[in-house]
Parts: sequence; structure tokens; C-alpha cells
Amino acid sequence: MTTWVGTSGWQYKDWRGVLYPEGVPQRLWLETYAETFDTVESNNAFYRLPSPESFAGWRERTPDGFVMAVKASRYLTHIKRLADPEEPVQRLMNAACRLKEKLGPVLVQLPPTFRADPERLDRCLAAFPGGVRVAVECRHPSWWTDEVRAVLEARGAALCWADRLGRPVAPFWRTASWGYVRLHEGRATPRPSYGDTSLRTWAGRVRDAGWQDAYVYFNNDPGGAAVRNATRFGKLL
Repeated sequence: MTTWVGTSGWQYKDWRGVLYPEGVPQRLWLETYAETFDTVESNNAFYRLPSPESFAGWRERTPDGFVMAVKASRYLTHIKRLADPEEPVQRLMNAACRLKEKLGPVLVQLPPTFRADPERLDRCLAAFPGGVRVAVECRHPSWWTDEVRAVLEARGAALCWADRLGRPVAPFWRTASWGYVRLHEGRATPRPSYGDTSLRTWAGRVRDAGWQDAYVYFNNDPGGAAVRNATRFGKLL
């Protein structure tokens, strides 16, 4: 199994002194980040779609073998709630494709108030070009049905395994040959860090999942917790 471990985003000012040495300008943070991690989950597109030139620039600024996952626009997921997905998906992919071989999975994170709609989900997944890996983070319990699982499996999409406060918030469905994990918030000190017991438990889950590839991102960015946890998690794997 090939595993990529990184963080959700890289532009956090409180990471100065944790990951970014004093004196390194913010315009060089991605290059500095890529010296430690071989993947990152870009959240930019969720709030505002970066230009194709931005994606091309990120590709040029990172080393060979680096992978960037991309979080889909909130316009698609939170405003339209997957309705009429073709245009926003095409717009996203027209820009993100400039990452070329460094494009990782696209994360489709659904709102916590969005109840299950398997037909909309299926149409959304069908809108992505062939060969693009899509992970879906469902956050309302109504999604945990056989019908939803069948849609994910049929489209080769991965159900995102997520954690908050050291507890899984999704079933451990293996719906694709690859997996996607997001660790949002731990309970260790200093908050929101994950303790070693939680990290070892999650490392075991990833190892035992039977995936060909796994992408793991730490979203507990305050105070550099994600940096420390991702580094430790990589060593545990």
C-alpha cells in the first residue's frame, strides 16, 4: 500500500516556528512544506476557486511525486447541495487539471444538515472525468444506507473516514480500492492534538483497510497540532 500523509492546508500563520522557520517568507511556505510532507489537501477551492495558473504554479513549485488533493467548491456542496453538478464540476476540473500528475483525489464534503440523496450523489459523481478519484465526506447519519454505499462502490468513490475528538464519525466502508482519511480534532493536550494511542489506532485502521493507496490528512491546524500529528503518523506507518 502506498500512503500519503499531510495536512489540510498549509497557509497558517501560527505554523511559523513550528514548520516554517523565522525569516522564510510566506510566498515560500509551500516549498518549505513540501520538504517535510509529500501531500497536502488544498482547501482554497472550497471558498474561492483558484485560477488555472495558480494550480499550475503549485505544480511547478513542488517536487516530483508530490500530490495535492482538492476540496470541491462549497457552491457545489453547500449552496446547490449537489443539484445540477455538471457545470461546477467542470469549472473545478478545468482549473485543477493544471496540476497534471500531481492531482490527487477531489474531496466532496457535504454539509452536516444535508440529508441523504443517493440520486444527487450519483449524478455528481458521474460528472467527474474518468480517472479522477473522488472522496465523499458525508456528515448526516441518514447517509449510512446500503443504497448510498452501492452508489459509492459503483462509481469507485471512497467514503471519507473521518474522526472528531478521537472518535470515528463515519462507518468503515471500503467502497473503493483506495481510501481517504480526515482527522479533524483530537482530545490530547495541547488541544486539538491527537495522542499517541489515537494515532496508533488510526494507523492500524489504515494498514488493515486493504487499500492500494491511502490519503491521510490532519485538519487540526491550530498551534501546529496537525504538523506534529502528521509527522508522527507517518512514522507509525
